[in-house]
Amino acid sequence: MLTTQPNSKNLVAPDHLGLESRTAFRQQATALLDTLPDRTGCLVIDLAGTRQVDSAGLGALMLVQRRAAERKQVVVLRNVNEELRFLLVLTKLDDLFQLETGQV
Repeated sequence: MLTTQPNSKNLVAPDHLGLESRTAFRQQATALLDTLPDRTGCLVIDLAGTRQVDSAGLGALMLVQRRAAERKQVVVLRNVNEELRFLLVLTKLDDLFQLETGQV
């Protein structure tokens, strides 16, 4: 389980990560990544309150991950619900992110 460290920033994802919210979400995530050091930075995206992620939301997550990969940073998805976890596996995107296990 990750804890908050100097090289780690947290971002709470919106209730619906999709067409309406993707741009603001991506901008917030990118801004946080830019404040983190290359090679050791970690962005933790908390999805506890996120009830729906559509294809535009998946695209936003992919763009955030790509930006992090360019700087050799890590993106961790925290509190991923079963529906999103299944979607990530189905689209073969689960390997792009570190999935943090929630409370069991």
